[in-house]
Amino acid sequence: MHSEGEPLVGKYRKYTPETKVRIVLEILRGDKSVAQASRDYQIKDSLLYRWKDEFLEGAKQAIAYGKPTEQKRRADKVAELERLVGKLTMQLEIAKKASHFVKCLPPESEN
Repeated sequence: MHSEGEPLVGKYRKYTPETKVRIVLEILRGDKSVAQASRDYQIKDSLLYRWKDEFLEGAKQAIAYGKPTEQKRRADKVAELERLVGKLTMQLEIAKKASHFVKCLPPESEN
């Protein structure tokens, strides 16, 4: 037996993040013990402990660093700026070489 709305994938069941959070919150609130949730949902208690640890770690990071989406947005902005700096550096090097090349050309005659 598996939870409603939880498709079986190969030999493993795949749970949505929402389902994992719901089960972990049941455990954290004390609505169910890990052993009871393990029996009710037929999920190994070691997996439930892992979900609980991941949930608590994610919560700790969210409180310490702000929303994960904000953190991702900042990282994306830094990556974009790094790409732009690289592009501008290449353009500057090309312009320097081109100006050196132009200085080496003999002046054109005005005939």
